[in-house]
Amino acid sequence: MKARWQALSVREQRSVSALGVLLGVLLFWSIAIAPALNTLRDSDNRRAQISQEQAHMLSLQTQAKALQNRTALSRDEALRNLQSLTPGAQIQLNVQGDRVTAQLKGVQATALANWLAQARNQAQALPMEAHLTRGNATGAMVTWDGNMVLTLPNRGAAP
Repeated sequence: MKARWQALSVREQRSVSALGVLLGVLLFWSIAIAPALNTLRDSDNRRAQISQEQAHMLSLQTQAKALQNRTALSRDEALRNLQSLTPGAQIQLNVQGDRVTAQLKGVQATALANWLAQARNQAQALPMEAHLTRGNATGAMVTWDGNMVLTLPNRGAAP
């Protein structure tokens, strides 16, 4: 190899040396510099994403604490609250012990989501089963038909 190097002219030796230096710089760039620059470039987006995730986790924590600190309802109180929340024509309730079957007919998706949230928060009723089919959609309004089984708190009758 040394003999081959010495057989090259000074100009060829400089060219090969420059090519070697260029390849070394390119290799160093691709291994060390480029990944670090990509990480630096993506750090602002990642930081924003982590901040959103943290805000979501804090809101979930607040909800969990609120649920833990709420006053436990009796079955009768929970049933009264659930009945007061329920719109008559679209959702019919059938009570069987500590379970309530809700028959849904043409309930809009947003109304169903709101009703379920209120049933959980105000009546402490939790959904156990859902057998829903998507009804006719007119424009952006989607409706649901079917039935849903909710459980009431099992804490006896109100004092």
